[in-house]
Amino acid sequence: MLVLNRIAFFLSFLYLFLATSCDRKKPGNDMDGKELIKTSVLSDNAPPVSGPLLLKRRAMIEKALSSELPLIFLEEAGREELSAQQLAVLDTLFTENMFEKGTGKPYLNEIFNVYKARPQEIPQGAAYGTIYRVEMYNFGLNLTTTALVDLTAQKVLAVNELVQTQPDIPLHLKDVALHIAVNSPEVIEALGFKPGESEALMPNTKTALNNTRCEESLHLCVAPTFVKDEKALWAIVDLTELRLVGVRWTHVGNAGPEKRISERNLRYDKIMECYCSQVNSVKKDEWQLNYILTSSDGMRISEVTHRGVPVISNAKIVDWHVSYSNTDGFGYSDAVGCPEFSQAAVLAVTEPRVVDIVEGGKTIGFALEQTFNSKQWPMPCNYNYLQRFEFYRDGRMRVAGASLGRGCGNNGTYRPVMRIALYGSGNTLYEWGESGWQPWKKEQWRLQESRTRYTPEGYQYKFSSPEGKGYYLEPGKGQFNDGGRGDNAYLFATRLHADRDEGESDLVSIGPCCNTDYRQGPEKFIEPDPEDIENQALVLWYVPQIKNDDRKGSEYCWAESYLENGIYKTRSFPCMSGPMFVPIGNQEPIAFKEAK
Repeated sequence: MLVLNRIAFFLSFLYLFLATSCDRKKPGNDMDGKELIKTSVLSDNAPPVSGPLLLKRRAMIEKALSSELPLIFLEEAGREELSAQQLAVLDTLFTENMFEKGTGKPYLNEIFNVYKARPQEIPQGAAYGTIYRVEMYNFGLNLTTTALVDLTAQKVLAVNELVQTQPDIPLHLKDVALHIAVNSPEVIEALGFKPGESEALMPNTKTALNNTRCEESLHLCVAPTFVKDEKALWAIVDLTELRLVGVRWTHVGNAGPEKRISERNLRYDKIMECYCSQVNSVKKDEWQLNYILTSSDGMRISEVTHRGVPVISNAKIVDWHVSYSNTDGFGYSDAVGCPEFSQAAVLAVTEPRVVDIVEGGKTIGFALEQTFNSKQWPMPCNYNYLQRFEFYRDGRMRVAGASLGRGCGNNGTYRPVMRIALYGSGNTLYEWGESGWQPWKKEQWRLQESRTRYTPEGYQYKFSSPEGKGYYLEPGKGQFNDGGRGDNAYLFATRLHADRDEGESDLVSIGPCCNTDYRQGPEKFIEPDPEDIENQALVLWYVPQIKNDDRKGSEYCWAESYLENGIYKTRSFPCMSGPMFVPIGNQEPIAFKEAK
């Protein structure tokens, strides 16, 4: 027995070693005939939950507001993280919005996250290993301020502000949200019992709710969710005012017995070391590109070339906005990213993979894929996303993403926010219309809809350099043989600025989860004064709008559990979306100018 135990220990250790080594406004009226589920919005005068945790939180707020610097520091930090915070607050740009202009009254500010900067976030020429990123949230202005600090040089390298945005919340605020949710009488009454904190799903994922200050994410709100039978109860907590503001039921269906994934922890170290902390490369079929997993923006590809011709500078999915109502305005803003040192709600638990694209029995290209999922997927209120970059031998390329179901309801709309930075500083974007190709002279957006005009080949846009080299953009209309039903996508074009970070590094949640119009986040970089974009360095933001479906025979963005041979298995119904890039003419290598 002793020998067997030693053998088992050795095999477990060997598996772990191999796994971690880097070998190269009427509630419910929009439910399309489904049973209406009531939303309850609490009065602003509803009594708040009490308890030691909330007393401590309120004391922290009171102390900060009475201090010379109205700021709550992140205490869950090591020595270097504390040094990074202290260095950041010495910079006047980082602290300039802590007080109301004119009155001098303090805003409540808090450091949410401090972490060692990822390779894609570090300024060119800076020494890697000493750079930290500090993220601060201003509760009064709903403003995120970030700083990159060099601990070796003891200086701040860059400060950026993102208005109407919210960073991923720290663990102690997740605990506050859980405490409020499980102790709220409205939640206990709705469920018929007092839930435990361990029963809550998605407790740190940001949300919204109409008719409250959470609407359009004006306040910092999250939604711990509790599954009961075939329904899910959303407890929508306002962390700005420290109270429950409403509850909402959704249908999730029957998922079979609960399943938990235990072996995934063995994979975390390898994913972190090999794909989150270093840049990887792919060379195949005359394509060359780099990629890395980010803390909250999924997989990021960069320096993409085909036959030596630059295609795009970088591309990623910065957010997944998931809305479960067109009237009540509630849902989730999902961040996807690395499994550790990240507040992403949906994590990378498998390694990236390269797969062949086969059509008619012939290999015509390859795809780089990454899957992100919640720990208990496919249980209700757990998510599974696929990020996929397709590269074809004929020079085409597609940036795509898919939900693999099931999510937290059967009436969800998924809006992945794709950011695609074009290569070069002299691009112009054109749109097809009645009079042919027309250039976009200013930053703007457009919705793909039933009256949209396409070229005979199906193109809606194109971008090109002064030399005429570039790509057509073909939006999803159900033509890619992947079950797509049309992207109904918003396209935004913005000017790339090297002097301010508008998504080149990891981006916090830039838009509310549940807006049903163009306000998905990228408009923040356009309004109120659109800039000239002819012959400029450009960023395209592509935001599909994909509706899920749980009807038998028509499932889409959905997953279900089924019994086979005495055990439960999972069947997924993906909903792929994303634009195809088609080269204009013969793309021979030319000397592109670098974006400045």
